[in-house]
Amino acid sequence: MKKYILKSISMFIIGIILGIISRIFDMYTQNLGNILSEMAIWILFGVIISIYSNSKRKAMINIFLFCIGMLLAYYFVAVITNGVYNKTIIIGWFIFALISPILAYFTWMTKEKGVFPKVISISIVIVSILSSVVLFDRLRFYDYIINGLLIYYLFFKDIKR
Repeated sequence: MKKYILKSISMFIIGIILGIISRIFDMYTQNLGNILSEMAIWILFGVIISIYSNSKRKAMINIFLFCIGMLLAYYFVAVITNGVYNKTIIIGWFIFALISPILAYFTWMTKEKGVFPKVISISIVIVSILSSVVLFDRLRFYDYIINGLLIYYLFFKDIKR
């Protein structure tokens, strides 16, 4: 139980750290800020967190705490630095955080046997690619790397649970 609580708290803390880093990169670096502002990298992080969780329930809790930590830190830094941010985007990311446990539930299943887990895996990669094309205009060099890593983790990486 103690190990489980520590892991959940660490997911929240990692989310906070990545939220702060993401906001700082948005303010001071063009390329790194772009990478961390797009959905594909967060999909990759979510997949890794979910598939390495010991159960569906833990995946759901870990990803929710990660997302909430990241968003709270990102927008806290935006507020204290008088940064520009859009309420519509904030609402969108918080809705994403609220549904992230459901997504983590299904993502955890991608490492199971059968057709349904493969359909989920294919869907995740398609959503990642489409998010880059539809929301951010096109696939960039780093999108190919991110999606290559997604394919590796979803289809080839063996996870011991």
